[in-house]
Amino acid sequence: MINHCLCLPAKIVIPPFKSSNPSRQKQKIPSSEFLKHPQFEPLKNRLIRLVNGGNLDQAFSTLDLMTQQGIPADLVTYSVLLKWCIRSRDFTRGKLVHARLIESGLEFDTVVLNSLISLYSKSGDWETAKLIFESMGSTRDLVSWSAMISCFAHNDRESEAIATFYEMLESGQYPNQFCFAAVIRACSNAKNAWIGRVIFGFVIKSGYFESDLCVGCALIDMFTKGSRDLVSAGKVFDNMPDKNVVTWTLMITRYAQLGFPRDAIGLFLDMEFSGLVPDRFTLSSVISACAELESFQLGQQLHSQAIRSGLALDVCVGCSLVDMYAKCAAGGSVDDSRKVFDRMPDHNVMSWTAVITGYVQCGGRDKEAFELFCEMIQRRISPNHFTFSSILKACGNLSDPHMGEQVFTHVVKLNLASVNCVGNSLISMYARSGRMEDARKAFDILFEKNLVSYNTIVDGYAKNLDSEEAFELFYQIENTGIGVNAFTFASLLSGAASIGAISKGEQLHARLLKSGFMSDRCVGNALTSMYSRCGNIEAASLVFNEMSDRNVISWTSMIMGFAKHGYARRALEIFNEMVETGTQPNEVTYIAVLSACSHVGMIAEGWKHFNSMNKEHRIVPRMEHYACMVDLLGRSGFLEEAVKFIYSMPFKADALVWRTLLGACRVNGNTELGRHAAKLILELDPRDPAAYILLSNLYASTGQWDDVVEIRKNMKERKLIKEAGCSWMEIENKVHKFHVGDTSHPRAREIYSELERLACKIEDMGYIPDTDFVLHDVEEEQKEQYLFQHSEKIAVAFGLISTSKSKPIRIFKNLRVCGDCHTAMKFISVATGREIVVRDSNRFHHIKDGPFGLGFCIEWPKLLKGGCYISQGSGLTDQLSKGVIKLKFKGPVRLVKIRQVIPCWFLLSFVWAPSHRFYCCISKREAKMWEAFPPCND
Repeated sequence: MINHCLCLPAKIVIPPFKSSNPSRQKQKIPSSEFLKHPQFEPLKNRLIRLVNGGNLDQAFSTLDLMTQQGIPADLVTYSVLLKWCIRSRDFTRGKLVHARLIESGLEFDTVVLNSLISLYSKSGDWETAKLIFESMGSTRDLVSWSAMISCFAHNDRESEAIATFYEMLESGQYPNQFCFAAVIRACSNAKNAWIGRVIFGFVIKSGYFESDLCVGCALIDMFTKGSRDLVSAGKVFDNMPDKNVVTWTLMITRYAQLGFPRDAIGLFLDMEFSGLVPDRFTLSSVISACAELESFQLGQQLHSQAIRSGLALDVCVGCSLVDMYAKCAAGGSVDDSRKVFDRMPDHNVMSWTAVITGYVQCGGRDKEAFELFCEMIQRRISPNHFTFSSILKACGNLSDPHMGEQVFTHVVKLNLASVNCVGNSLISMYARSGRMEDARKAFDILFEKNLVSYNTIVDGYAKNLDSEEAFELFYQIENTGIGVNAFTFASLLSGAASIGAISKGEQLHARLLKSGFMSDRCVGNALTSMYSRCGNIEAASLVFNEMSDRNVISWTSMIMGFAKHGYARRALEIFNEMVETGTQPNEVTYIAVLSACSHVGMIAEGWKHFNSMNKEHRIVPRMEHYACMVDLLGRSGFLEEAVKFIYSMPFKADALVWRTLLGACRVNGNTELGRHAAKLILELDPRDPAAYILLSNLYASTGQWDDVVEIRKNMKERKLIKEAGCSWMEIENKVHKFHVGDTSHPRAREIYSELERLACKIEDMGYIPDTDFVLHDVEEEQKEQYLFQHSEKIAVAFGLISTSKSKPIRIFKNLRVCGDCHTAMKFISVATGREIVVRDSNRFHHIKDGPFGLGFCIEWPKLLKGGCYISQGSGLTDQLSKGVIKLKFKGPVRLVKIRQVIPCWFLLSFVWAPSHRFYCCISKREAKMWEAFPPCND
């Protein structure tokens, strides 16, 4: 029945092999005539001895001598030469022997013809092998059939291999172990796995299953490669009565390759206990399993075993060790990996590729990877497609597409441009450099696009904020029938998060529920991040709580989400819960924790966690952690302490740290220290536009317009461009973007009409435009006009006229939200009864219930120490005055000593809350609203 489902190969009538010597073609020389020459036997025996000793050059010289002396070789001689050429994989000489055979005029026997099939099969010339096989006709024996089935199986002609097997059965031949092994190998793919299971039943009946290792190994391959069925493969392995090193190595390798490195290591230990000695392939596989687990100590033990067994210098083992040290070394160091590479006596393309890939994967060593690639070329070692894939990734990491294009010229010369992994890396390189048009061209010219190709281009569009194209390609993937995987969804969720497209994220969430990918940890992490970055922290929390399998990325994502949304207490609670579950925090986790403390001015908590990093979790603070502490101290008003902290660092502060201090100087109005910080930034990075802009804003806020002009002049001379501020929001699956004074939107007239209406309404409520945030030397009236042309105010107006009252208005901005816009949005929130959520470059701002919702926080314990610290919230740029302020409203009357300076018109009104915090109304104009609006609760 199965036979009818298979397409048998068409019969091809081919001409017989013709000799180029007409006289010899007409007359076949019988082998008995060779015995007449007295030198025939000595020369023949000498030739066979040379062949058996591996001296192929001398053997061919002997054959030439026989020809010169007129002593024709017989079929045995040619057969011996032919088999040795096959064994040594010297196919060129093997084909030369074939040519000599044709010239000899000898009549080929079955043994020679079977050897010729094997020769052309192993050299990749399956068509010639097929011609020889079909020319044999009825003289084919079981070896001929086995050789031909094996030929098709090894040359990616699986269907023809299976068809030939059934044709053999119909001819009356009964398969042996070699025949079974060959046809089972042809079934080692997803398409033919079901046929393999049918043949497996035949194997069991034949008795070869338990008696032949070759058949057993082929079955293990069929189950693992064909259907990823490690359970059935394990049963085959367990039922094999005799297992050699090859069998154990095969099973260990398949466990490692299919994502079960622990099982691979366990099986290796069983092999050790069985008394078998691992060879270079065994060690290579189990070391690769250690690399996947990042088990550094076990990897070192295996390295020691390789040294003891004399295999450490083997290229195969060396490549695995290079990879293992690159993946497992503490801090991502490749130093040990490089030492292994340098000690290898012989390097091939695999070892070079392993060390280059190690440098690329460890992060920050891409230039060294490129230098190694150049050295490899100079040593005339031809790179393969894996080498090019890694080096193109390095070019992408360096954002150097010009260098990548030079590499790609080598790819084209070596005819590797059509290989998927090379094309995918080229797409990724262009995408990471922001050249999406070139990335799309590289994608379009790929001959065969696989899921990785689609995922790479989708991820590129998502990261370059072009979610429309990303989603279009997503629909294209579904139409092609390739199917999507967890990475596709993760990329699309990241794209939706990047532009705040929460509706698209919700659509993806619905698809995930239907597709069954919700259990995937990568998808869960991406979904949590998407909701958090789109402003819906409660939805993010729900997804996180439903995740059954969390890793450090899951916990860190949730901590960072709460931190960005200003929920520092909840962020710290999640961190403590994470530690209690036994999950080890990493460097990024602590950046999230310290950011949470910085956002709300929790100095004591910040110091506590900063000091515990190394003590409790052995995490050495990096530059980013020091920058977080500088931000915490600086924005809380402790600028002197921040400077002392910077100079106490164990390494020299980089531009990031000084830029953080400069931002704090801008908040606190400290021009002198700001100038010093800017100077240091420009020494470290002369082309950093952020330093110029921050210093210019600092000067502008203090009215030093001549200095502002000078800075802007310097920027122009250096051709430094300030990033243009823009705000955007998503409505009905479409992203609407606005710039300062933008009139390009189709509904611009309605937007500005709404803005004018809002301006009048909130001014009646006590809003006074804060012109300190206009960093231009113009008249006061013009400054007020400028304020109402800010992109975030335009976006709010558009949100009000485009969304229903039940939905919050979600706005996203590429830069920090200005203080006046923040204050105005509080009044707009009260005037319209709408919740406004703003995500800027630093954090989220949730505005609800008016100007009292985002005030200041004073922690009660600090009041008991004779003084309190008020953390600066949104809108406060003035200094607070010394003095005593009387607390009114709910709770008993208390006196609070203020440590900082405040103008006389500034009024603070505090409210006692059950959480031992106080909230305040910021300014005199907001105090007018105290009678109209009740105080907020924590």
